[in-house]
Amino acid sequence: MLKFEVGKNDAGMRMDKLLQKLMPTLPKSLMYKYIRMKKIKLNGKRTDIAYKPLVGDIIEAYISDEFAKKNEPKYDFLTASDKLDIVYEDENILLVDKKQGVLVHPDKNEYRDTLISRICHYLYKKGEYDPASENSFTPALANRIDRNTGGIVIAAKNAAALKILCDKIKYRELDKRYLAVVHGILKQKQALLEGYLYKNEDKNQVYLQNRKTDDNKTVKTKYKVLKEDGRLSLIEVELITGRTHQIRAHLASIGHPLLGDGKYGRLRDDKKLGFNKQALYSYKLTFDFKTDAGILNYLNGKTFSVDNVWFAKELFDYDV
Repeated sequence: MLKFEVGKNDAGMRMDKLLQKLMPTLPKSLMYKYIRMKKIKLNGKRTDIAYKPLVGDIIEAYISDEFAKKNEPKYDFLTASDKLDIVYEDENILLVDKKQGVLVHPDKNEYRDTLISRICHYLYKKGEYDPASENSFTPALANRIDRNTGGIVIAAKNAAALKILCDKIKYRELDKRYLAVVHGILKQKQALLEGYLYKNEDKNQVYLQNRKTDDNKTVKTKYKVLKEDGRLSLIEVELITGRTHQIRAHLASIGHPLLGDGKYGRLRDDKKLGFNKQALYSYKLTFDFKTDAGILNYLNGKTFSVDNVWFAKELFDYDV
């Protein structure tokens, strides 16, 4: 007989999906048959494939132990660095200051040394994440920022926290602010920019358009000038909408591209001045819950920020 106790990261998963995780070599047809025959029970009673078990529920399977055997694990994340710049950490979440150049998730060119791999390695080393004891959950990112943008990324340590964070981001109950340096002096010292963003998937580039079409999306970008020196301006940016490359493309569209931006700016000229990476940083995060946040209610009203944003200090002697 096989016996499993449902943990907090497995609770709420459909029974058939959970059984596939617990017994990966058990054919689906046999699984359904064994449930009908009461060879697979929940808390000693017959169960249903659509039932979603609760924490502490006991699953018993009166079948061969062979079905619970898993292949010897090889954890790719252990090849990534375990060094992180941590802004804040507790039992549910991790706020990490992602440096520019680091990819948040794997892509076709970089698979192993990504931010999520580093986080998994870090938590594994601390003893807070053990893939062998987890039936379904892996630490996950609730938000993401571009490879060439630095700043705060939120990671969830459990399934409940991830669901809450994703909901709060969706309903704009997290306030994220960016620092940026743009070319030129903005006539309006603070403004709300509005437009329509079209994405060219082949080029991975976006364009601002003046009218709404079926192929573009509405974008709103709010900015405020913090300091200026006659040729460059340090600004704080708030995203009212969150689209790919929105800040970079929106500011470039009004004639004020980011310093060091290789796609929407003047990188060739910027390099001559010694700037070869874009001056954009997600530097501040405030939890501004309007509705219940469950196990994360204790975060409501708290603000976290990155202490040292390189371009703010270097160019404007501005302390965050």
